[in-house]
Amino acid sequence: MDKKVDDLLKRMTLNEKIGQLNQYSDFWDFTGPVPKEGDAAKKYQDIKDGFVGAMLNVKGVKNIYKLQKIAVEESRLGIPLLFGYDVIHGYKTISPIPLAESASWDLQAIQKSAEIAAEEAGAGGINWTFAPMVDITRDARWGRVMEGAGEDSFLGSKVAEARIKGFQGDLSSNKNIIACAKHFAGYGFVEAGKEYNTVDVSNETLHNIIFPPFKVAVDSGVRTFMNSFNQLNGIPATGNKFLQRDILKGIWNFKGFVVSDWGSINELVTHGYAKDSIQAAEIAINAGSDMDMESSVYLKHLSDLVKNGKVKETTIDDAVKRVLKVKFELGLFDNPYKYCDEAYEKATIGKKELQEGVLDIARKSIVLLKNESNLLPLKKLGQKIALIGALANDKNSPLGNWRLAADDNTAISVLEGLQEYKGNQITFAKGADVIIGETRFSKEVKVNTTDKSEFVEAITTAKTADVVIMVLGENGYQSGEGRSRTDIGLPGVQQELLEAVYAVNKNIVLVLNNGRPLAIPWAVDHIPAIVEAWQLGTQSGNAIAQVLYGDYNPSGKLPMTFPRNVGQLPIYYNYKSTGRPIQEKDPGVVFWSHYSDEKNAPLFPFGYGLSYSKFEYSNLQLDKTSFSEKGKIKVSVDLKNNSEITGKEVVQWYIRDIIGSYTRPIKELKGFEIVELKPSETKTITFIINEKTIEFYTVNSLWEAEPGEFKVFVGGNSEAAIEADFQYIK
Repeated sequence: MDKKVDDLLKRMTLNEKIGQLNQYSDFWDFTGPVPKEGDAAKKYQDIKDGFVGAMLNVKGVKNIYKLQKIAVEESRLGIPLLFGYDVIHGYKTISPIPLAESASWDLQAIQKSAEIAAEEAGAGGINWTFAPMVDITRDARWGRVMEGAGEDSFLGSKVAEARIKGFQGDLSSNKNIIACAKHFAGYGFVEAGKEYNTVDVSNETLHNIIFPPFKVAVDSGVRTFMNSFNQLNGIPATGNKFLQRDILKGIWNFKGFVVSDWGSINELVTHGYAKDSIQAAEIAINAGSDMDMESSVYLKHLSDLVKNGKVKETTIDDAVKRVLKVKFELGLFDNPYKYCDEAYEKATIGKKELQEGVLDIARKSIVLLKNESNLLPLKKLGQKIALIGALANDKNSPLGNWRLAADDNTAISVLEGLQEYKGNQITFAKGADVIIGETRFSKEVKVNTTDKSEFVEAITTAKTADVVIMVLGENGYQSGEGRSRTDIGLPGVQQELLEAVYAVNKNIVLVLNNGRPLAIPWAVDHIPAIVEAWQLGTQSGNAIAQVLYGDYNPSGKLPMTFPRNVGQLPIYYNYKSTGRPIQEKDPGVVFWSHYSDEKNAPLFPFGYGLSYSKFEYSNLQLDKTSFSEKGKIKVSVDLKNNSEITGKEVVQWYIRDIIGSYTRPIKELKGFEIVELKPSETKTITFIINEKTIEFYTVNSLWEAEPGEFKVFVGGNSEAAIEADFQYIK
C-alpha cells in the first residue's frame, strides 16, 4: 500500500496535494442545475480540479454518487473523495446517546450499536464518521457530556475501543466506516463547563486522565483524529505541536491523519495565536493538523507558504500520504462507488434487525436510581396509571442531539411504549411544556419558565391514579455542542409540576429523559421510584416500558457522578485526598475540605445503579498480600443474588495507591464484569492484579508501577466498601 501511495504522490502537483487536505461542507442542491457562479461554483470547480480531498454533510447515495463521479471521472488523477458525517449515535435508526450507552457498561452491546450505525450510514453513502468522542469530563454543565463516556478514563478507554471496533471493523465492506477519535485534547475540561472555553490542566492530569482513551484509540486502529476547539495551557489545540507531532504522531506513532474541527484553523486568528489566516495555515500544518475542515486556508495559502519556505513540501507530503493511505485502506481506489448502492440503501435503512439492535442497547442503558417499597416493576393488570409530562408523549426529544440524518418524530414515545401493555388504564396529561416553539440543531431552545396552565389537568389526573409516571427532564437539544447550562436541575416549570403532583399522589415513578447528570435533590428525598432513562433513541418508549413493567430487569450503572447542587461541579469519584481530607463523621469541624452549605457526597456516585434483584458481596480473598515485578495477585469475591428475580450486576473493582511520586486518587476503577445470577445463586468472581494494574504516569515522565502499599475495593459502585490490602515490592 505504501508503494501505491508513493507512486500516486509522485504524479501529483503541489496544488493537487494541498487539495487532498481540503474538506468542504455540502454546498450544492443536487436536484438542481450545476452551480454557475459564486462560492458554490468555485467549490464545484475545485472538485473537478482535484482540489478537494473530502466532503462533509452530504448524505444519501444519489447525492454522494454525483460528487464522487465528478472527483473520479472529471479530475486529472481521479482520486476519490471521503464523505464524512456526524454519525454520533446512529444514522437514521438512532441508538441511545453515547453517555447513555456507556451506562450499560456492556462493551459488546456498545460495539454492536456502532456496527449498526456504520452499516446504516455506509448504506447511505457515508464512509467516515466524526465519532467516537473520547473526551473525559467531570462537569455536567458542559453540553457535550452526552457525546462521551463520562468521567472515568478506564471506562472511557474501554468504550472508545468498543466503538472504534464497531464503526471500523476490517473496512473490507460497506458495512464499516472510518472512525474519528476526538477532541484532541482536553476539551472535556473546559473552564466552567462552557463550550469552546479555555483548558488549563496539569501535566499529571493530562497524562493520567485525559490522554488514556486517545492512546487506546490509536492502539485500536482508529484511522483519524480530530483536534479540539480549545486552547490547552495557552496553545490552541489546532496549532499545538506538542499534542499532534510530539505525542500523537511521535510517541504514539499514529499512522492515520488529523482533521481540524469546523473552521478551527482559521480560529487561530481569533484565539490571538496567529495574526492572519496565512499564519494560521502555517502554524496548523507545521503543528500536525493534516486536513482543513471548512476554513479553506490550506487551499488559499499553503502553496505560497511552501514557495516562501515557511512550510516544507515534505510536511505537505506527509499529510497527503496519511489521507491517501486511508482512502486505499477503504478500497476507494479499487471501487470509488463502494458506498453507492441505491438498492442496498433502500433495503438497509431502518430495517427490522437494526431496530431490534437499538432496542437492546436502549434497555441496557437504563439506570434504576431508586425503588422504595418495590414500587417497580409495575403490575400488568387492573391499575389506573396517570402518565404526566410533555416528554412522555414526545417522539422527537428522545432522539437526543447529534442525530442529523434522522427524521423528526421517529422515536417511540413513552406513551406508545406503555400502550403496548393492555392490562392497565393509562391516562395522559401533559402538565407543562418543557420548551416553547420549535427546536432546531442550530438554534437555542426557549425553555418554558412561566406557562403552568395545564397543571390543573395533570393534578386532577394524578389524584385518582394508582400510580403516577412522570416523564421529566431535558429537551433533546438542551445538551450537545453549544448547550452548556449553569442550572442543571429540571428545566423550566417541571420541578413545580413534580411537587404539585406529589402533593396529591405520592405514588410516583419519575422517569428522567436527559443528556447529562441532573441535580435533583428534592426528587431523591421525596419520590419513591426514579429511573434514569436518558435519551434512548428510536426505540426509547419500548425500552422504558419494558423496564417499568419488569420484562427487562435494569442493570445500568452511572458513568458520571450526579451532584446534589451545581455548585459541587466539577465532581468525580477519583478525587485526591488533599492535606485535609473529607471528615463527614465530624461535620462540626471547620478547617477541612468541605462546603458549609452542602454535603460533600454526591447525590448518586459513579458506577451506581439498582436492579429488581438484590445483590450481596462477601468473602473478598487475595491469594497473596504482596507481589513483585512480573508477579500477580489473584483476587476473588462472592456475589449472591438475594432475590427471586434473575438479574445482572456490574461487578466493579477499584485500586488505591496509598503513596505515589504524584499524589494519587482515593480510588481508581481498574476492572468490571457483568455477571448474571439466577434467584439465590452465588458466583465467585476472580480477577488479577499485576504491574499493569497499578502503573501510572509518574514524576519520571514514564508509565510505570511504583512500589508501595495499596488497597483493592470491590462492589456495585465507586463507594464499594469491601476492601483488602496488598503491597507491590520492586
